[in-house]
Amino acid sequence: MSESETAALYIVATPIGNLSDISQRAIAILQQVDVIAAEDTRHSGHLLQHYSIGTPTVSLHEHNEQQRSEALLVRLQQGDSVALISDAGTPLISDPGYRLVSLIREHHIPVVPIPGSCALIAALSASGLPSDSFAFEGFLPSKQGARQQALQDVVAETRTLIFYESPRRLQATLQDMMAVFGEQRLVCLARELTKLHETIMTKPLTELLEWVANDSNQQRGECVVLIEGAVQQQDSDEVEINRMLVALLKELPTKRAAVVTAALLSVSKNKAYDMALKLQQK
Repeated sequence: MSESETAALYIVATPIGNLSDISQRAIAILQQVDVIAAEDTRHSGHLLQHYSIGTPTVSLHEHNEQQRSEALLVRLQQGDSVALISDAGTPLISDPGYRLVSLIREHHIPVVPIPGSCALIAALSASGLPSDSFAFEGFLPSKQGARQQALQDVVAETRTLIFYESPRRLQATLQDMMAVFGEQRLVCLARELTKLHETIMTKPLTELLEWVANDSNQQRGECVVLIEGAVQQQDSDEVEINRMLVALLKELPTKRAAVVTAALLSVSKNKAYDMALKLQQK
């Protein structure tokens, strides 16, 4: 029995540009399910036609998701299998589908991810910015005041920040980022990923803004903007603890230096001991 012959909702990632970026499993699922729910059936029709996929499609977008989700639930309860795709990339990532997935899971019907392309992950992997910890913020508000406030809310975030942005607002967004984050915070513009005019450029904000302003080609297409996280400032208390430990460790054993430091600075003995151990390892 093929994978899609059991009643389940398959969340199928599709290419973000290059049509070759689709898995064999994704193609097989799309060929075998009973119906494909697509954000825009006309847009997705090009992909389905390219791979000779004749499965019936229905639309599922932000304006009809609640009603369509209930109809798809009925089909799943009757034993049909359903695939969900967005216009590009992984469904639900700044795209419709959350209501559908929540509803289907509430009724204990399997929801199966079919992984593949995702613009934010592709951009992060090639940006040169730290990738061990990051925060995806989706699209920023379109109005300047709200956009600047949203940026101000994350100005101290130490993780790499990732945003999607419209090319029409790219310059304005970079200007607001420079006003909030400063001229030297590193930023990466990943534009038209996997397509013919793919651009991935990482520079200090002031330099990237100038580059974008002087090249109108960089103000077109799908954009991902990544900002390096804030440098984590050492707590002032820890600076004082370190200073005292450095002095005491010259004369006392590690444990004794930690006990004295904890007593004099009214800090945890465990914290002082852990910091003393780290100093000894340097």
